[in-house]
Order: sequence, then structure tokens, then C-alpha cells
Amino acid sequence: MRQVVQNFRSGELQVRDVPAPTVRDGGLIVANVRSLISAGTEKSTVNVAKKGLVGKAMERPEMVRKVLDKVRKDGLADTMSMVFQRLDTPVALGYSCAGVVVAVGDDASGFRVGDRVACAGQNFASHAELVYVPKNLCVRIPDGVDFDAAAYVTVGAIALQGVRQAEPRLGEVVAVIGLGLLGQVTVQILKANGCRVIASDIAADKLALARQCGADDAVGPAGLEAAVMAATAGQGADAVIVTASTKDNAPVEVAGEISRRKGRVVIVGAVGMNLPRDAYYRKELELRLSMSYGPGRYDAEYEDKGHDYPYGYVRWTEQRNMDAFLWLLKSGRVTTAPLTSHRFDIGDAESAYRMMMEGSEPYLGILLRYPEVAGPATPAPAVAAAASGGVSLGIIGAGNHVRDMLLPHLKGRDGVALRWVCTNTGISADALAGKLGIANRTTDYRAVLADPATNAVLIGTRHDSHAALVRAALAAGKHVFVEKPLCLSVEELDGIRADLAALGSRAPRLMVGFNRRYSSHAVRIRDFFAARRDPLVMTYRVNAGAIPREHWIQDPVLGGGRIVGEGCHFLDFMQSICAAPPVSVRGLRIAQHSSGLTADQCTLVFGFADGSVGTLVYTAGGDNGLAKERFEAFGGGLAVTMDDFLVTECFHGGRVERLKSGKRDKGFAAEMQQFCAEVAEGGEASMPFAQIEAVTRGCIEAVRCLDSGEEHRF
Repeated sequence: MRQVVQNFRSGELQVRDVPAPTVRDGGLIVANVRSLISAGTEKSTVNVAKKGLVGKAMERPEMVRKVLDKVRKDGLADTMSMVFQRLDTPVALGYSCAGVVVAVGDDASGFRVGDRVACAGQNFASHAELVYVPKNLCVRIPDGVDFDAAAYVTVGAIALQGVRQAEPRLGEVVAVIGLGLLGQVTVQILKANGCRVIASDIAADKLALARQCGADDAVGPAGLEAAVMAATAGQGADAVIVTASTKDNAPVEVAGEISRRKGRVVIVGAVGMNLPRDAYYRKELELRLSMSYGPGRYDAEYEDKGHDYPYGYVRWTEQRNMDAFLWLLKSGRVTTAPLTSHRFDIGDAESAYRMMMEGSEPYLGILLRYPEVAGPATPAPAVAAAASGGVSLGIIGAGNHVRDMLLPHLKGRDGVALRWVCTNTGISADALAGKLGIANRTTDYRAVLADPATNAVLIGTRHDSHAALVRAALAAGKHVFVEKPLCLSVEELDGIRADLAALGSRAPRLMVGFNRRYSSHAVRIRDFFAARRDPLVMTYRVNAGAIPREHWIQDPVLGGGRIVGEGCHFLDFMQSICAAPPVSVRGLRIAQHSSGLTADQCTLVFGFADGSVGTLVYTAGGDNGLAKERFEAFGGGLAVTMDDFLVTECFHGGRVERLKSGKRDKGFAAEMQQFCAEVAEGGEASMPFAQIEAVTRGCIEAVRCLDSGEEHRF
């Protein structure tokens, strides 16, 4: 299918042929008929992408600090490789569209194939022939509303939410500053609400359009204060809605000057917000910010998972605002026809953006048109494999970790053919496949598993999908490397164990991304303790840093939490050092925290089968100026310290031997080399399933023991 894609590194914008999306639970596949280029927002996005590295850095100064910190820890070459990898990630443009439902996922009740729908959301309602959209970001289009008008649904919902924040009352005087698409729709909604509207912009054509849309007066900035005072007998506007887009502070300053005492100022557009205290203080003005298109925006529970807010308590969610806007269109109280200045076919979208960026002619609302509605595309057949032995690898899930830490050690490796890329979005699959020279790309993992020429898969999806994908890959006879964790529950773990037992000697190789055991530092420590006879006392301190409560990793269903999701690394490292599986765990976590999270600030004590003990101190509350990881081990008259996989010190007989690596060696290169060797050559597994199972079960039980306060044996 065709989609508008921008390379964030070069700024190049293209219409590309990319894999079609696959329907998922809780969402729909929609064949677009129209999509709206929101000129203000998208022009800003394109402008940032076209800037050089310095310009991009000035837009995101907080990222510059993170990059400098990474240079200090991982070296300049690796850091720059990571930065360019991020910048090369393609960007999907568009966030407002209308089309026809062609597939409905499970738990997307209320929609049927053939429904006409309007859709919203960045990275969902994109400029593409087919889009996947979660159910709470879709609404049915009522009879009498055409696709051209319905494609404005996101802009309409944003405008409607801004008006709701202003709480206009019948007969009030409301000023609207900024008359782009948002401002023009806002004017119409205010008129439908019975308000007297005074509109302002610097462009004469937009002032004329505002009058056509019902504004009682439309004036330039120089005449705005006089117009408001004339309409209010010198009192000032009851409310001011700022829909302009500028870094300048002038709109906020003007809003304060033209407001009445105890008036309301609502910020909808992206404007400078250095508030002039005197005007706002003297009039005791109420400043409100409107968050996009309503309650639910930026809430993953609502948008991604489809959990609605109770109607009686949150009357106007973003979906209900979308629906209300479509009703305004149907009733004739709002019209988008005068706002549409241009229409382009999707194949000519580059011309649309060129016209917009160059300003070669006046424009406002730009619609993209799509060909006749078609169903979801079936996956293209795999390109024939070149004759070769070794590893023929399919990549399922290619987030930042896979791209930054794993693929650099696979690309160009002798005996390894990268055969498939499968990601959630077609543009990311297409971009990565093109960069790595991979012939096959898809959004449907089943196409990878069905390919007989693929003998191994690398799974790097979100944690909640790991178990199902592992089991499907093993059943298809594929060797599996899956990023940690293997799974999130005992039931999933038992299912994988049963599958491997049923396969017996025919079972493919299974490896989990416990990379630290392959580090040169781990190898040195194991060798150092090889001749010991007594158990070890080990401590692993992790200064993990905070991850917000709303992040998917913190979700027990999606991510499993940080102990299951990341703690497995450190438990596996201790298992590999003492060469014995964990068999028990007890632990304590902090009593309370302002974030509401306590499980990621805890101490866990593991007992191992050989009598060794290992304490994991996991804290999210430290300062990132301190190195993330420190390991210590003692036993048999020996002692070891390891600092962040940079320096290991081995103490024996009053002497110390040091291993220093020029950059952090967490074992990724050796891990990938080992997996490829085991797939190609067989031999003894470096990571037997018994060890994988012990660590996975140990972390699941660790979370349970933090809840129960009791020791758990497993």
C-alpha cells in the first residue's frame, strides 16, 4: 500500500509502497477515502525534520544531555551510531482521516466491516491507503456527512475541546486569536453556541473566511482591542481562545489585555507562554489549557487498550468530542467546505507538501484522496532465498534495543542471512529492510513463520507477546532468540516447557536475551572462581532510574513490571557466576513512594542450589550520575568487584588484577555470535532451558514474595 513517509534525519518526504497493517485486538483496519493535511501541525513537523543536527538538537535540548552521557559511558562511535539510527527512523504524517472499515479485531465491538468511520491519532490516522486505528479513536460517520467533511474530525474535536474549556454562555463575547483551520472551526462552534465572536489574524484572506464562517467581526491585531471594547461597552471579552501557532508571546499578552475582569483565557495553539503577570493579576484572569481533543488523549489505557471513561463522570472524552463534531456537521451548524483549499491524490502527495512548504499559493485545508476501497492486502510471497547454509533469520519486532544493540552484530556476519523484517507498522518494516538490504518485509509474523527458507527468528516485541510468539515459532520449527523476559506468568512458562518436552530431541534452539553472561567481565569472573569449593556471597546493585507509572513496562499485563522485565538480567548473571540455579527468594520493598510505585525499589535475596546467596538491590530512586550497575562476589578466599561492565577487579592473596574495557561490554556481540553458532553448528547449548526456566520462575516468584512478604521456594 502507499503511505506518506518522512525520513527524520534527511527531511526527505516520499510516498512509499510499504506493507499493509495487520488488524490487532481492540482496533480496526480502515481503507482511507480522505485524509486531511493539517497544515500548521504538519508544516512544523516537516520543518524540524529538514533542520540539520544542530537545529534538531536545539529543538530537543533534553536529548542532547542524554547523548552526552551515553558518549561518556559507551564511546563516541557507538553513541553516534545510535543517534543516526534514531534519526533514520521514518515518521508517519497525518492524524485525521475518514474511510471504510475492512477488518475488525477482537474486542472492537460496535464496529462492522463496511462501516463508514472517521479516525484520529498520530501514528494511527495517517496518510496511507490502509490504517490500523484503536476503537476509541474511531467514530461512525452519520448519514448525510461526506468523507471530505468527516476527514476534519481531529481538527474539529480539538476545536470543540477548546470551546468546552472556555465554557461559553449564550450571548457572551468571545475572541478567537489565530484563524487557521482550528480557528475557523472554533468560530463556527462558538456561533452554534450562541456567542458573539470577534476573530483576529494577520492574514486578510483568513479574516474574510472567518466572516464567511459567521464571525461577527474579523480584524487584524491592530484593531482587535478596539473591536472587543466596542462590542462589550469597554468591559472586555468574556473569554479569549488562542488558536494561533507561534513561539511569540504576543497572543498571550493580547489575550490578557482584551479580557474583562475575571475573564477566561484558553490556550489551544502552540504559542509562547511567558505570562504578563500584571494584566492577568489585575483582572484576576483564569488561564486554561486545552489538551488536544479531550479526556483520554495521551492515556494509553484509553487510546491503546480501549478502556472508556464512565459516561456519567467524563461526559466528553476525545471519542465523544469526535462524535459531537460529526453531529455538528450533519446538522449544518459547522461546515468544512469553505476551509478546503486543495485536493490531491495520494500518489501526488509530495506535490501537496511541496506547495505547502514553499508557500507557492494560498492554502488552508488540504485533502488527500484515495482510490476505491479495497480489503487488507495479503502478505506478499517471500522472495526466494539464496542457496546458503548457516542462519536465515527473520526479525519479529525491531524496536530501539534490537536496532541499537543486536542488529549491528548480525549485519554482515558470515553465514548469517537477514531474511525478514516484521514490525507493527509498514513504514518501519520497509525502512529497516531497506537499510539492511532485506528482501522481505511484513506486519504479519505468520508470514515469517510460514517461510520454509527461514530457520531462525529474533523476537523483540513487547513483553506480553513473547510467550505466544516463542511457542508459535517453536511449533514452526524455527530456532528462537527472544529478548528478555521469556514470558510474564507461570502458566506461560509451563506452556513453553511442555512444548519443548513434547518436541524432545527435535526441539529447535531457544535462547533468551540474558546478554550479560556473555560479557568479557562475566567470563573473567567465572574463570576466577572456577576452582572454589565454597558457596559465594554475591551482591548486585542496580541504579535503574525511574520509569513513569504509565509506561507500558510498568503495566503488569503488557510489561510485567521491572523485576520480571529487567531483574531477570541480574539474576541470570548471578546464576552464571555461581553455576547453580536460584531456588528461593525473599524480599522487601519500600513502604510508599510519591509515584505510587514501590516494586521497583526493593531488595531481593536469592538462594541458589549450591548454597550461594545473591542479593539484588534494585532502586529507581537514585541519581543517574552514579553508574547503573555494580556487582560484588566473595568466596573461597577470593573477592571480585565489577563496575558497570567497564572495570572488573579480582582480589586474591592481597593482590588485585584488573580487567578494563574501553567501553561498556555487556555481552551483546558475544551473545549474537553464540546464537548464530548454535543455530548453524548445533552442539551443547550455552543457555540450557533449565537455566532460562529457573531465572524466569525466580523473577515471577520474586514479585509474588514482595506482595506476600514471605519466602518463596521454587
